[in-house]
Parts: sequence; C-alpha cells; structure tokens
Amino acid sequence: MIARNTARVVPGVAVLVAGAAVAHVLSTVVGVNRLILAVGLGVVVANSVGTPEWAEDGLATHKLWLETGIVLMGARIAVDQLLSVGLSLLVLVVGFLGFSLLFVELLARNVFEIPDRLGSLLAAGYSICGVSAIVAVSSGVRAKSEQIAYAVATILLFDAVTLAAYPAIGRLLDLPDIVFGIWAGISMVSTGPVVAAGFAYSPTAGQWATVTKLGRNVFIGVVAILYAVYYARQNGGDGETSVASWRYFWGQFPKFVLGFVLVAGVASAGLLSDAEVALLERGYQLLFLVAFVGLGTSIEIQGMRRTGIKPLLVVLSALVTVSVLSLGATMLVFA
Repeated sequence: MIARNTARVVPGVAVLVAGAAVAHVLSTVVGVNRLILAVGLGVVVANSVGTPEWAEDGLATHKLWLETGIVLMGARIAVDQLLSVGLSLLVLVVGFLGFSLLFVELLARNVFEIPDRLGSLLAAGYSICGVSAIVAVSSGVRAKSEQIAYAVATILLFDAVTLAAYPAIGRLLDLPDIVFGIWAGISMVSTGPVVAAGFAYSPTAGQWATVTKLGRNVFIGVVAILYAVYYARQNGGDGETSVASWRYFWGQFPKFVLGFVLVAGVASAGLLSDAEVALLERGYQLLFLVAFVGLGTSIEIQGMRRTGIKPLLVVLSALVTVSVLSLGATMLVFA
C-alpha cells in the first residue's frame, strides 16, 4: 500500500521539483523573485496545457511541502524578539480577525444580501486561512456544494491578486520589513500567498508574515465550533452537537504550528549549531520554492470566472477596509 501511494505521488512531485528548478534559473536571468516566478509557472501550466491526471496526486502535496518548510523556518525565528512584541502582535491578530469575521458577515447579510451560509463561508475564509477555513466550517454551516465552490473560487481569486499586489504596494510605500510582514499576515487571505508575498519582499518580512499568519490559523478550530453551534441552534438544535467538541477542535487545529514552535524553541535554546541552522534555512527555502509551483497549479482562472459578482464585492470590500486599517495600526505600533 505504501509503495503504491508513493508511486502515485512521485510523478507529480517530480513536476514540482522541475518547476522549482526552472523558476530558480529564470530568476537569475530576469531578476524577478524566484518564489513569484514559481507561482507564475504553476498558473501558466495549469491554465494553458493543463495538469495531466498522472501528476495530480503529486501536485496536491504542495501543502505538505509548505507546512514542512514553515516548521523548518522556526530555526530562523528570534524568539526573544517575538516575545518582546508578542502582546502587541496578538492584540492586532485577534482584533482584526474578529473584526474581519463580523464585517464580512454584516456585508454579506445586510448590504449585498447573499445567503447566510455563503456569507459565513466567505467570512471564515477571509478572516482565518482561506480554503482550509471554508472546508473546516462547511459541515457545521451546512452549506450547499455550489456555495462552497463559490466561496473557494472567490478566495483563490484574491489569493492571486494580493500575491501580486502586496509586494508592489509595500515597495511603493517603502514599508519597513516588519511592518510589511505583519500587515500581510493580518490582511491577506491564505497561508501560501502570505508566505510567498512576505519572502518576495524580504527574508525578514517573510518570517514576520508567516508568524503573524500562523497566529490567525490557530483560531480555525474555535471558529468552526462557533459556527457549528450557531447553525445548530438556528435549525432548532440545542447547540450540543458532536462537532462542537475538543476532538473536533483538535482535528481542525493546524498541527504543523506545533512543529514550528518546537523547532524555534530548540534553535533559541542554542541546541543547533550555525551550520545546522544554515542547513535548515536552505531546506525551507527549497521546500517553499517547490510548494509554490504547486500553489500556482491550484489557481484555475476559468473557475474564477464563474464566480458571482456579489461574493467578489463582499471580499473586496473587506480586503480594502482591513488592509487600510491594519496597515495604519501596524505602522503605529511597529514602525
């Protein structure tokens, strides 16, 4: 069984590695960040010739490589610096997460008048971690399959737009690395694009963007439970659903975050040599490059075109509002 599963993913992983190699070579020729090129290559391939069926299983492993890279990146995190700004960062993350969640719900229900369940999917997707959050809350929300598809397509569109726009805006405004990283981590959508945009700006910005985004991601289980209880009561239940449990919370919790914390703790305790830290750094840079080729192949432009205008307007309104407010707050606290 293990050998069979391995054989199924190897061809697709080989495609990811080949794409990463091409992106690396092109970046030295054209002078464009190799992570952005990796995403771009994936988009071009997926939306021109398409991805062959024999490669699909391997291409789908890009999330695993991204999460593994984030775990290894813990070796480069200065825990003492993180702790020194920890309370301020936590307040910003929790504050804007809550604001985003409520703001999207209000826009969806009261301004654009889209179905409650679709609004909840968009709220969870934008405020926490994109497609993963949509999937996590969909069963508790009891959303229809077409509503899930609309929400996913909407989020993927803004993933693509913000990945290109944020580094350009950051350079135009000449934002400090820490400000850009925290701003991207608070206001962008999914983990992959946040990490890519951060590292496209600078290594320091990439580290802060990743840490900030992980702070949002850990709330996915809490929000999924809250939505499950809310919709259970809306449908006449007592709210004591099996989904609203510690087991469900643990099932939704992004466990790679624990690996990141563990590696960061080991490195900060001085248990790794400079050579070992440098090796881990090269490792996560390579894993990110491979992962972002796969991220690009997951962006289907044709699917985005079928998304209704109202979900787009809801997320666009939230993105602009949260981006402006969070940039001002981040500059006030960290600039």
